[in-house]
Amino acid sequence: MYRDRLVTTPTHSEAASRLQRLLLAYHDFRQHKAEHPLVDDTFRVADWQAQRLKATHRDLYEHPGYHAGLEFLLTDLYAPAGMTRRDDNIDRVFPKMVKWLPDNLLDTFAGLVELNLITQELDLELAELLNRRRQSLTELDAWVYCEAYRASERLDDRARQIELVAEVGQQLDRYVRNRTLGWLLSMAKTPAEMADLSDLHSFLYRGYSAFRKMDNVDSLIERLVRRERTVMDQILAGHPAPFELPGNL
Repeated sequence: MYRDRLVTTPTHSEAASRLQRLLLAYHDFRQHKAEHPLVDDTFRVADWQAQRLKATHRDLYEHPGYHAGLEFLLTDLYAPAGMTRRDDNIDRVFPKMVKWLPDNLLDTFAGLVELNLITQELDLELAELLNRRRQSLTELDAWVYCEAYRASERLDDRARQIELVAEVGQQLDRYVRNRTLGWLLSMAKTPAEMADLSDLHSFLYRGYSAFRKMDNVDSLIERLVRRERTVMDQILAGHPAPFELPGNL
């Protein structure tokens, strides 16, 4: 919808150029996905994986010091359905973002976009693999999922997805420790509503509030990444229970 703004906005730093490239790629992918015959299957794959993540990390998910942050990660950062207006509005305000935001914050936004793009691309690939194998999404279970996972041609992106969780999580934690950001987000609520950006503002404020409530983000991110790398290794090795973690994790 706002692709022209992304293309014509001049950028003057590597961070701004990276964000521009990723927003263009994400914009084009969203158009491709919206017209794809398996688009509904991608949502089912995403739902299954979200439930798998909650089960694998149930101890962390139910921990009062981590619950809000993990809920934000699963429902806002990893939420392919229902975020079209938010994503369109990011495209719309891109010219102002590169004009007013510092490079380190632009780089954080770029990481968020890359994480969302890779996640949704991998969901679509998995839906296509399952479709070629004539596997019904109503029959999706751990064995069926892992068989399709091992057939992926994008395992490097699977590893990159885990790396991005670590990078973005740590960057977000640094920003939310700045009390000025919370004040600015509170003050920006009315102007955002007037500019029809309330969905984008709500997303940012939810993220700020969720991460502010977490006890030790570095420890959480480190455990999540270590666990998910173990899960990936176990899937690829054909482990009979790949989502069960060793006691020391």
